[in-house]
Amino acid sequence: MAIRMPRIIKKSSTAKNVPKGHCAVYVGEEQKKRFVIPISFLSQPLFQNLLGQAEEEFGFDHPMGGLTIPCREDVFVNLTSRLKN
Repeated sequence: MAIRMPRIIKKSSTAKNVPKGHCAVYVGEEQKKRFVIPISFLSQPLFQNLLGQAEEEFGFDHPMGGLTIPCREDVFVNLTSRLKN
């Protein structure tokens, strides 16, 4: 059985370096890391559940200028590795 790696790009670059069809998200509880993910992830039920939990707990305040998801990085990578583009 093969292990599928997520198609996410971890960068610390500006918004203009986000490829077409992708969006930047900031992940972390204290120290935020920037990930570039396919827009298709936004329609996935697992990802929508994560966004809903973030909204319930923290609202929609995104001080980093992009979508902020306050969860552990390993949880985010594990979840996105299970999503299909």
